[in-house]
Amino acid sequence: MKYIAEINIMTRSEILDPQGKAVKLGLHNLHMDSIDNVRIGKHIRLNVDAATEEEARATVDAACRQLLANLIMEEYSFDLHAV
Repeated sequence: MKYIAEINIMTRSEILDPQGKAVKLGLHNLHMDSIDNVRIGKHIRLNVDAATEEEARATVDAACRQLLANLIMEEYSFDLHAV
């Protein structure tokens, strides 16, 4: 069966996010002062071929842990959809 994984990777909240800080400053310069705590992350979409949903989840989790996310600085979550 084929699955699509939608992966979100974000810098941990205790880690400084200079990109988020720059975007926040830009938004405030545009008089959008109600926006706060901007964090910039990554969104990854990939296709997975697996016999079961559990196998697909295990594959995506392994990909995130071993390559896609730096677990020291980042955290990840993902959704899986059958196609």
